[in-house]
Amino acid sequence: MDHVPVKVSIREFRSRLARYADTSSPIAITRHGATVGYYIPARPSPDKAELDALKEAASRLDALLAQAGVSEEEMLSEFRQLRNNRA
Repeated sequence: MDHVPVKVSIREFRSRLARYADTSSPIAITRHGATVGYYIPARPSPDKAELDALKEAASRLDALLAQAGVSEEEMLSEFRQLRNNRA
């Protein structure tokens, strides 16, 4: 992922805002050739493959917890305890 800002004029940015809103790269907004601001996307939207992978990982975690006889709350409690002990 390239983080070098693409330079676009204010007019172009306004006319193509929907397109730029879907980008993951920052955009330098210019007026008369001078940079007047930046559009920095908050985060790219996950694509279908990423969402499918997360759902699969959640299903596997559920199966492992069930196999071990551990509840989600027990797992979270142990995680919090380990994290607090580390601090």
